[in-house]
Order: sequence, then structure tokens, then C-alpha cells
Amino acid sequence: MPQPALRRLLTVVATVAVAAVAFYLLFRWQRFFDLRIYISAEKWWLSGGELYDFAQPDALQGKLYFTYPPFAALLMTPLGLLPLGASFALLTAGTLAAVAVTTWWVTGGLARLTDSPRWYAFGLALPLILLIEPIRTTLSFGQINMYLVALILLDLLVLLPRNSRFTGVGIGLAAAIKLTPALFIVYLLLCRRTRATVTAAGTAIGATLLAALIAPTATREFWFASLWDTTRVGRTDYTANQSLNGLLSRLSAPEPPDTALWLGLAVGVAVVGLWRATLAARGGDELTGLALTGLTAGLISPITWVHHMYWFVPAIIALVCAGIAAREGRRWWLWVSAAAAYLVCVIGVDTVVDWGVAQRPTPGVREFLLRNAFVLLSLALVLLLPVPRTQNRRVPADGADSGETFIVVSAPDRDDQPKNGPIVRSVAES
Repeated sequence: MPQPALRRLLTVVATVAVAAVAFYLLFRWQRFFDLRIYISAEKWWLSGGELYDFAQPDALQGKLYFTYPPFAALLMTPLGLLPLGASFALLTAGTLAAVAVTTWWVTGGLARLTDSPRWYAFGLALPLILLIEPIRTTLSFGQINMYLVALILLDLLVLLPRNSRFTGVGIGLAAAIKLTPALFIVYLLLCRRTRATVTAAGTAIGATLLAALIAPTATREFWFASLWDTTRVGRTDYTANQSLNGLLSRLSAPEPPDTALWLGLAVGVAVVGLWRATLAARGGDELTGLALTGLTAGLISPITWVHHMYWFVPAIIALVCAGIAAREGRRWWLWVSAAAAYLVCVIGVDTVVDWGVAQRPTPGVREFLLRNAFVLLSLALVLLLPVPRTQNRRVPADGADSGETFIVVSAPDRDDQPKNGPIVRSVAES
């Protein structure tokens, strides 16, 4: 084996070993808590109960309900039929596969920028991504977030660069399973991707109508009653809620936050986040565009649990890419920012504070920072993540008909580009 390849292999092995030890030390086993709720709700439904009447008592939040749309419930039906252990194993294996596949997609441009083999960028990134708290809690609680992430990234990093007519199907399905990904349909619209927008919206509507045909009672109950009952989704002041609403709820506890204040902040963040995401996409940086959209969705949602916050991953990779393209002085600031953001993602919220509800307004700066770490990091990235001003460019590759889209990775200022011109990378190499 050539020396460079051997060094890379040893580096990957060392990274895996260190990440494995850290994962073991930081992991908090929640016994598939959320997955057990899904399974119990499905069994209740299959036995003749009304899906949205299911309620599981909870010591902290009173009662916990099935809160996903009926289309998601239909997809989860096998959970009510399989043995418990089989459900645990299948969901975990699927989540790990989704993390691996999405890591392959988001590291393609990074490999090209660093002139490294694709396997090397993937091998370094995968254990580091598995280590962050959003992924740890997804595995621990038995959540479905990575399936939704995979659908969205399939559209934006695989199908879109190939100009596939199926672009938008993944986002549409994700929006039908859970409402928050619908913001990506708005992102497509603002980026003037008309066909993808229509496909995504049509898929979401079609999946919802299909669920209505199969489960009309559950559909009527969800869209006309359960969706609007804010008590069903959990306490907004719960520490694990890392949205703007969660931050405001902890500041005003035990009283609810001012609704007008929250809506005003949410609208402002949505406008800024989507504006910057659109600029990034039009500048050719799809990774930054989708990261900003995902972070914005998390901030403006009434409840965003820590396991929803995968979008730190593409944001941090975008920071690293911007650092590679920046001039020497600015480069280190971008890389230090990426390292600091990653450290926050690893330490997270659950590791350092309890997950209880707020009995009083958050006391002191230290506790405020700890209990709102992901909210503050999301805000910082939405406002400060470098967005290229360079127009989208297509660069001939080996095989010009491959449909692969290349983008210019650069810091916002033209002076940040290397002396030999802008660095060009592929959005997603396959």
C-alpha cells in the first residue's frame, strides 16, 4: 500500500477509535422511548382505537400522543405488527444506513476541494457525525429524523444536479410525513425551481390525499383538531426544545411566552434565513442553501427537539469548505468557527443539563447559554454562515453529459478567493 494511502487509512482508524470512546462516554440510553410510543400508538390503532386518542402518561409532560400526520402513521404500520426487538433493530439499522448515505453525499465536495479520495473524506466524517448529540439522541430515542434528512438530501444533492424530473419527490414525502420539511418547498420556490416545486408540493398533497382515502377518520381528526391542539406536542419550556419558542418559554416560565413576540421573531428569522439560503443556492452552493433552510425550519418551529437538528452537519462542512477557499487570515477564523460549532454539537444540551421543564425563568447567563446552546448556535449560523456571491457556474468535467453540477466555493468577499481563481467543487459526486 502506498505511503499516502496508508497514512490516510491510519488516520481514519484513529478517528474511529477516538470517536467510539467519546460516543461510549457521552451516550445516554433512552431505551427507544419515542419508538415505543410509535409502536404503542400503532398497536392501539390496529386494534380499533382512534389513532389520535392514544395517550401515554409521562411524569414530566403529563401525556404523550402520536403527533405525526396520518401518512406517517400508515408508513409506520409495520411497527405495530413486528416483534418489539425486530422494530428496534430495523429502525436502528435504517438510521445508521441513512447517516452513512447522507455522509457520503455531503462530503463529496469536500473531497474534491482537498484533492482527497472520496473514501477518506467519508471515513473521517462518518464517526465524527455519529458522535454529535442530534445523532446520538436519534439513535437513543428511536427517532425517524434521518429518514427525512435522507429524502431531502436525495432531492437536493443527487437528483437536482442531474436535472431529474423526480426532483422534489423526496421533499414532498418528507413534508407529508412531518410538516416542518415543507419549508424546503418554499426554498425550491424561492430558488425558481418551478418543476421541482410543483413536484414536491404535488407529492405532499398526493400522499396526504392517499392517507385520507385509506384513513379518513384519522385524517379528519389530525387536520381539523389534533394539529391545532398545542398541548399534544409537549411542553415548550422543556429543555430539549431548542427552537426560538423554547428559548422564550424558558425565559418566561412558568408563564407562556408572548405569542406576538415569538411570531415576530419567527417571521424575521424565516425571512433572513430563506433569503440567505436562496442567495447561497443561486451562487451555486447548494450545501449552504439547504443547511440554512434546515436551521431556519428548526428555529421557527414551535418545538424542535435536539434530535431534529441534523442541519448542523452540512453547515459545519460548508464552514470548512469556505475556509479552504478563503485567504490565509480568514481561513483560520472559519476553521476555528467550524471546530467550535462542532464542539457545541458534541457536548450538546442533554450532556450538561437536565431535560426537565422550567419551573422559573432561566437564571443567570451560564444556565441560559447551556439550556439554549443549539438555539444560539442555529441563530449564529443562520446569520453568519458564509454565502457566496459568485454566480452559479457549470464546469466541464470528465464526461460532460453526466449531469453533475459544479459550484464555486468561496467566502463572501472576492478577495477571499485563492490567487489562482475560485475553487470549484461538485455538489454531490456519485
